[in-house]
Amino acid sequence: MKSKKLIAMIACATLVLPLAACGSKAVATTSGGKITQEEYYNEMKTTTNGKQVLQQMILDKVLEKEYGKQVSDKQVNAQYNTYKNQYGSQFSAVLQQQGLTEKKLKQQIRSNLCLEAAVRSYTHITNAQIDKQWKKYEPKVQTAEILVGSKDDAQSIIDQLNNSDHPYKTFKKLVKSKSTDASTKNAGGKVAAFDNTSTSVDSAYKKAAFKLKTGEYTTEPVKTDDGYVVIYMIEHPAKGKKSQHINDLKTQIVQEKMNDSKFLHKVVSNVLKKGNVSIKDNDLKNIMDDYLNSNASTTKSNSGSSLANN
Repeated sequence: MKSKKLIAMIACATLVLPLAACGSKAVATTSGGKITQEEYYNEMKTTTNGKQVLQQMILDKVLEKEYGKQVSDKQVNAQYNTYKNQYGSQFSAVLQQQGLTEKKLKQQIRSNLCLEAAVRSYTHITNAQIDKQWKKYEPKVQTAEILVGSKDDAQSIIDQLNNSDHPYKTFKKLVKSKSTDASTKNAGGKVAAFDNTSTSVDSAYKKAAFKLKTGEYTTEPVKTDDGYVVIYMIEHPAKGKKSQHINDLKTQIVQEKMNDSKFLHKVVSNVLKKGNVSIKDNDLKNIMDDYLNSNASTTKSNSGSSLANN
């Protein structure tokens, strides 16, 4: 399973193209003349990317004001280190490919956590929802994988594991010599831990992995979007009792809301309306209309705010 783009792992990843402040100061000079901040700004604000940058900046400002106190540096660093550990030695290269710096990634993580806090504040979780979530709950598992291009290659690896007295040692050796996934092969094939809500993991991969107990591996090739994989289960914690995982279940429900574009739109709309957003540039005055002119509304419940018609 090839790792998804880092930027895709963050539900509300910001763009990195800045809208420069207006002014006569040169952004660049050429033999044909200079390009001023004002010229650059006027050009950027006509582009889709430029408008998206401003939209994101506005949302970030409002989210930080309303929910910033609910997000700690510890949370940001923990998520940042998860990404860093997943990509290992390739982390810097991945950041560069996405046009990101470490600082910018942490800013995006913080923005996403603020958005998550907003979604949580608008999510009224019932006992029925918790019961439903429990039925599909899977604790975070740690797996390793060998990705190859054909079913026959995957079956050959499985045959070698079947004939080994020490399958995991054999598996780690085969990762180095056989796996085509450069992002995991130097780490023994380890894939970032995931649970049933993870969207960055191929669905076929998740389905096959959750069937394995600790120390087991898939006995048939698993076809994914990236090719065929052999999965080794390093650690599959016991599911336990529902009462032990109430907070986890609530978090999973919120995560699923984060992946619900319609619900997310309503949350963002409500957040922005409370943020007294006013666009001062006439050329950009309509860029937030999709949110500010929507009919999203809020109602109060005993357990907190929830969206009407949720």
